[in-house]
Amino acid sequence: MKANVKIYAFYIACFVIVYSTISFGAPPSGYFIPQFVPPRHMDLCGEPVPLFRDDVWERFDREFTIVVYSHAQVFLWLKRAERYFPWLEKTLKARGLPDDLKYLVIAESDLLHTARSPAGATGPWQFIKSTARKYGLKIGNGIDERYDFEKSTEKALNYLQNLYNQFQSWALAMAAYNCGEERIAKELRDQRVTSYYDLKLPTETERYIFRILAIKEVLGHPEKYGYEFKRGDGYKPRSFEKTVVFLKYPLPIVDVAQAADLTMRDFVLLNPSYRSRWIPAGTHEIRLPVGYVEKFSRRISKLEELYAKKTRYYIVKKGDTLSSIARRYKISVSRLRRLNGLKSNKIFIGQRLRIE
Repeated sequence: MKANVKIYAFYIACFVIVYSTISFGAPPSGYFIPQFVPPRHMDLCGEPVPLFRDDVWERFDREFTIVVYSHAQVFLWLKRAERYFPWLEKTLKARGLPDDLKYLVIAESDLLHTARSPAGATGPWQFIKSTARKYGLKIGNGIDERYDFEKSTEKALNYLQNLYNQFQSWALAMAAYNCGEERIAKELRDQRVTSYYDLKLPTETERYIFRILAIKEVLGHPEKYGYEFKRGDGYKPRSFEKTVVFLKYPLPIVDVAQAADLTMRDFVLLNPSYRSRWIPAGTHEIRLPVGYVEKFSRRISKLEELYAKKTRYYIVKKGDTLSSIARRYKISVSRLRRLNGLKSNKIFIGQRLRIE
C-alpha cells in the first residue's frame, strides 16, 4: 500500500512539473493581438456616415470590432464572395444601384442560400413569405424561389429600390428592409427626426447599418486587417446554362437529375428552388451543366413517356380531403403529399393530384 502511494505521488509530481511548463493562458513570447481602429470617415451607398459624432462612432466601433476579429467568418465571406459578387456587382451596375448593396446580403445570410431565421425569413436575402410573394417569388407546391440566389436577388433589388424611392435615403431604405417600411415611417413621424442615425429602433435594426458598414470596411480592405487572401482562393462560380421545359406530369428530382448526369444533390445545388423530391407539372427554367441541354431534352421526353404509362390522377371534388383520397386509393397521406410535392394537407377543388 505504501509502495503504491509513493508511485502515485511520483506520477502526480511528474504531471505537475509537465503541466506547469505548458502555457495555456499566457501567450508565447512576442505574441500579441493587434488593436485595429475603425476609420473615422466612411460613406454608405455614397451617403456620408456621421462618424464625427461620438455616439455614432461608438456604435460603429462595436460592430467593426466584432467583425474584424471574426477570423473564420471573414475568410468564409471572402471565399463565398468570389462565387457570388461578380454576378451581383454586374447586376447592380446594370441597374444603376449602389455597389454597397452587395454587403447587405452578407449581413442577412452570410451568403448562404440555405439560411433561415427563427421567424421564417429564408434564403440569401432573407425574405419572409408575404414580401416574397408580393414581389413575385414563387412559394408552394414544392417550390420556393427564395432559395435561388439570382431570382431572389432580382426581387430584393426591386424592393430596395422601392424603399429608397420612399425614404430618399439608403440608410433608411436598408433599415426598412430589416424591420419593415411601415415601422420606419412610423418612427420617423413619432420621433420627429429625418436621419437613421437619430432614430431609436429595435436593437437589431439599430446595429444593422453599422454591421453592414463594418463588413464593407473589412471585406473592402482585408489586407489592412491582417487577412492574407489571394484572388482565386475562394469558391468558384458555378457554371451552368439554362433551358425551359414543360412537364406534363410531376417527375422525381432524382430521375430529372440523372437525365443531366447529375446526382440529386448536385441538381439541387444548381436549382435550389426545388424543395421536395418531385418537380411539379408545369413550365420550369432549369439550370444544367454546360453542354447538356440537347441531351437533357431528349431524356426528359423519354422520361415523361415512361411516367405517362404508369401515372394516374384524381381531380379534387367538393368535400374531398387528402385523407379521404388516400383511403380511397389505399395509399398513405405522406406518400400522396410526396407524389404531389405538397408541404401540407391543404387541397382545393379542381386540383389534379397524382395518386400513383
